[in-house]
Amino acid sequence: MSEKLKVGVLGATGMVGQRFVTLLENHPWFELVTVAASAHSAGKTYEEAVGDRWKMETPMPEFVKNMVVKDVSDVENVAKDVDFVFSAVNMSKDEIRAIEEEYAKTETPVVSNNSAHRWTPDVPMVIPEINPQHYEVIKDQRKRLGTTRGFIAVKPNCSIQAYTPCLAAWMEFEPREVVVSTYQAISGAGKTFKDWPEMIGNIIPFISGEEEKSEQEPLKVFGHIEDGKIVKLDNGLRITSQCIRVPVLNGHTATVFVNFAKKPTKEQLIEKLESFSGEPQRLGLPHAPKQFIQYRTEPDRPQVKLDVDYEGGMGITIGRLREDSIFDWKFVGLAHNTLRGAAGGALESAEMLKAIGYITKK
Repeated sequence: MSEKLKVGVLGATGMVGQRFVTLLENHPWFELVTVAASAHSAGKTYEEAVGDRWKMETPMPEFVKNMVVKDVSDVENVAKDVDFVFSAVNMSKDEIRAIEEEYAKTETPVVSNNSAHRWTPDVPMVIPEINPQHYEVIKDQRKRLGTTRGFIAVKPNCSIQAYTPCLAAWMEFEPREVVVSTYQAISGAGKTFKDWPEMIGNIIPFISGEEEKSEQEPLKVFGHIEDGKIVKLDNGLRITSQCIRVPVLNGHTATVFVNFAKKPTKEQLIEKLESFSGEPQRLGLPHAPKQFIQYRTEPDRPQVKLDVDYEGGMGITIGRLREDSIFDWKFVGLAHNTLRGAAGGALESAEMLKAIGYITKK
């Protein structure tokens, strides 16, 4: 690529913002030129603003340390130097909805990790391997916003990544009832064990809002566009979930039970997982996993320590697929929650949007 697109990160000092910063170092298509955060951080260098709150396993990249943090609420000033932005701001849902629309109306595309716009009917919520066709709704969103290039696109919740790709791979067998329990890492709450020592040796059987997201967001991902809006799937698929916080730093594990209208064999299910591929693989996007889903045959896999970084944290690992005495099949899935589930998924979405022409130079 002759000239990289210039990108900003909104909410750059938080945990997901930090992950965006590390992922954008030496990116072949995108150049991070602007970091923005709250008024409290504005005017400081990025290194000063983050202070002792750097939460990544790798050191802070040198290129960002002396960047001066801008005030995220100074929309015109932040937007003027960038072709698009990633959003990882920590505000109320109403504030997030408002500020993301404000950025879009400056003709700056917003690729958001936040949940605020996930149920806005003309905002695509995309896992690029599964439903990139939903990006077509952007033209209708632009009409509503009165923009020619500005728009908002979001990625789904991190909790659904360990099982929704399996349901997508198995859609021809018509999954009907799904019971899922997710065992979610503390980085999903923006924490490390240093921040949250009470999680060591502990489990919390409640994560606010997660169960509704786990049950409903896959239905929007599997939905269709009708009259300029995304309508969620209504074919009889029902999902019920429990979401539990566990003492793991990175990696959301899911235990899943599923019934099908059409009865597949184990061999068919595994073949569909291993051969599942999408537009990111066809296009060779920089952060697309070469093999999206791997199946492990060992009885004690997937394991967080062994499998969470599969395909650079962008792949899904499935194991323990076996027949069940009440449901048809059960399995265990694992996905990296801040890579595939958060910043990495948003980055792959931006790469897809660039590749198909929705994000361009200003």
